[in-house]
Amino acid sequence: MDGLTICEKQISQVNAATEILRLEAEFFNAAALHTVKTVKGADIVDLIQYGTSEELNDDKSGYPILRLNEFDFVFIKEPARYCDKITEQEYRELQLKQDDVLICRTNGNPDLVGRSAVVMENESYAFASYLFRVRTNALILPHFLVAYLRGKYGRSEIDKYSMKGNQTNFSPAKFREIDIPIFEQSFQEKIKDTFTDAYKLHISAKAIYAQAETILNTYLNIVDYAGSSCAVKTLSNSFILSGRLDAEYYQPLYNKIEIKLHSTQTVGSLCRLLNENFIPNTTTEYKYIELSNVGSSGNIANVENVIGSNLPSRARRLVHKGQVIVSSIEGSLSSCALIDSEYDGALCSTGFYVIDSDKINSETLLVLFKSKPIQALLKQRCSGTILTAISKDEFLNMPLPTIDEVVQKEISDKVQKSFRLRKEAKRLLDKTIKAVEMAIESSEQTAIAWLEVAKGGN
Repeated sequence: MDGLTICEKQISQVNAATEILRLEAEFFNAAALHTVKTVKGADIVDLIQYGTSEELNDDKSGYPILRLNEFDFVFIKEPARYCDKITEQEYRELQLKQDDVLICRTNGNPDLVGRSAVVMENESYAFASYLFRVRTNALILPHFLVAYLRGKYGRSEIDKYSMKGNQTNFSPAKFREIDIPIFEQSFQEKIKDTFTDAYKLHISAKAIYAQAETILNTYLNIVDYAGSSCAVKTLSNSFILSGRLDAEYYQPLYNKIEIKLHSTQTVGSLCRLLNENFIPNTTTEYKYIELSNVGSSGNIANVENVIGSNLPSRARRLVHKGQVIVSSIEGSLSSCALIDSEYDGALCSTGFYVIDSDKINSETLLVLFKSKPIQALLKQRCSGTILTAISKDEFLNMPLPTIDEVVQKEISDKVQKSFRLRKEAKRLLDKTIKAVEMAIESSEQTAIAWLEVAKGGN
């Protein structure tokens, strides 16, 4: 019975607890905030707003729409999907501004519901309807709110007020009901300052990764992606060779890229594909990597620990340090990541191809598969109706260039530095979350003193 929390309530107490009758045990087992002054979510809100529910597309048509997939821990990244169904006025009304807080409203995974991020700069993005936006008033800084919601006490309040079902829901109305601790502005400013320091590291990491991309692009010397979208092919020069009749496959752009790559090598000849199924132990806890956990620079974040018996059937790839995972799903092909020591022994979805190579180092392999020419060739080779993806044979037979070892070393150094900066940013953010918990459990002064020391080291 270790870890089991029991809370006994009389029916009169249950009826008095809330206007809507709640019978879930979780509602009455929330972590206590009795030792600190609290207000309700409604007291700290200037604005709460739903995002757009219009259909999104992968063609970059219309306006960029941010989803939960683009939460980069407590920050956000560039959206992968767009919407051409909303008007310019609707877009302007949904455009993200500095200090907006985004919260996940509904998801099939209860652990993702209530997940939050803060917008650190004005952005040209709108946001999807399963998120909602909160703008806070003078009582609370948005950075402090996110640090609280990301910690165990905020998580407990979210779980308490979420409505459970096939889809767990934490609506703006329920956000208004949660308890939020209120601390002095000086403590909240300390949390904001640490968020700002972490964000600077986050931006530097992205810039250094971009330098690695520039090194590779310069080496490949493929800068022109324009060209005719029309090609004339005989049957013997098309279907009989490739088995493909879809016009998209024969766009001249793809042939142009293959000529510029000037390589007789393929993914299969340069890389090993590690596709043996792994059957998880039902009682063992695993880190499970999904598409939404992959960042724009090939990093991995927000991974859940899941007991084997609760893993989905697609969690069948065991990954190790130095391997690269490449999404096989059209629309998410850029979701490629490098497995570092933190995720050695984790599981990933069968929606990824897991590869490594003796001829190309891991960091270069990552940047290569995320590069525009290789992304274009991956997209060319996708097929299917209900789920469009690149098959194993198409993946292994895809052209891949060899890379000079000196160039590989330059790329590797940049990517490793980028990853180190990201890890330091994550460490600082974890400290802010812990500091808020410490302030609730002890005092603001204790939390501030601890945070100052913690920011200086591990």
